Amino acid sequence: MRAVVEIAAQQYTVEPGQILVVPHLPSEPGSTVEFPHLLLVEDGTTVLLGTPYVEGCVRAEVLDHGKGKKVIVFKKKRRKGYKRFKGHRQLYTRLRITSIELRGSSTTETV
Repeated sequence: MRAVVEIAAQQYTVEPGQILVVPHLPSEPGSTVEFPHLLLVEDGTTVLLGTPYVEGCVRAEVLDHGKGKKVIVFKKKRRKGYKRFKGHRQLYTRLRITSIELRGSSTTETV
């Protein structure tokens, strides 16, 4: 079973057991989070397309938090003596998808 889910205003294709890196979520490592915005669900034979969402949710376990690679921002204007150097590291959360559940149906896939 696969699903397209909206997490932090971005869309991800997920399957149970998959490790996913998303923008930082305010949850503790080891806790379970639920994402109710399913856009599409496919279980091999049928495809459910939401208008705008499919009734159901994706559950995931928070593995850890971290920082991405450093992005360097360098500004310079030639012959003016103007230079600015700045770095940025984006925070992220690593998730393990545990289950995809549909409401109103007996279809559930869990790892």
